[in-house]
Amino acid sequence: MITGINIRNYTKETEDLTSTEMTERNIKKVLQKHRLSGNCCKVTFQLEFQVLEIQNEESFSSVVTDLNIIMEPTEYSELGEFVSRAEERKDLFMFFRSLHFFVEWYEYRKRTFKHFKEKYPNVVQLSEGASSSCMGLRSTSQPGFELVIVWRIHIDEEGKVLPKLDLLTKIPQQALQLDRKRVTESAPRSFRTLLGVLGIEASLESLIKSLCMEKKD
Repeated sequence: MITGINIRNYTKETEDLTSTEMTERNIKKVLQKHRLSGNCCKVTFQLEFQVLEIQNEESFSSVVTDLNIIMEPTEYSELGEFVSRAEERKDLFMFFRSLHFFVEWYEYRKRTFKHFKEKYPNVVQLSEGASSSCMGLRSTSQPGFELVIVWRIHIDEEGKVLPKLDLLTKIPQQALQLDRKRVTESAPRSFRTLLGVLGIEASLESLIKSLCMEKKD
């Protein structure tokens, strides 16, 4: 319940790799083959991994020697590179930890987009529904003026999960020619500053409200 990870099926096979020479030296070598399937929220996965255990009179060690991760096609496209990295490193802990936090951020993004779409239906555009990674904002007073929020969920080399938001602008060419102060050009940088001060939801609310302002004569 805490992690949101549910293991549905699990099997284990054990193979004794201890040779006669190892037996004489009181060394035991065992290979465990594990298979499991489960899900974290709507993300389903299957894992196959091997663990080599080596034990003698003084010490015991175990190491993951092979890891294969199978994930069914989902809308979670950002997980592809991360899964390959986890397989390469044979890091089970990183896989489960990062998957948990990724799903948390994904569901938060989905709820946030859905909230703003319902609150500002004439301004907010979600081309792929609430599961989209982009949110379009169309001005109610300036036709052709549009902002696009690109919200990615980034997993770094160490498995840390962080949101990454960027602002793109879609401005009519005529308006760009009148923008002598280059406000449009500096908008993405200003948005990142706003995120650092107000946070995600308040920053999005501020942008949307600025587009909802009625045009004054």
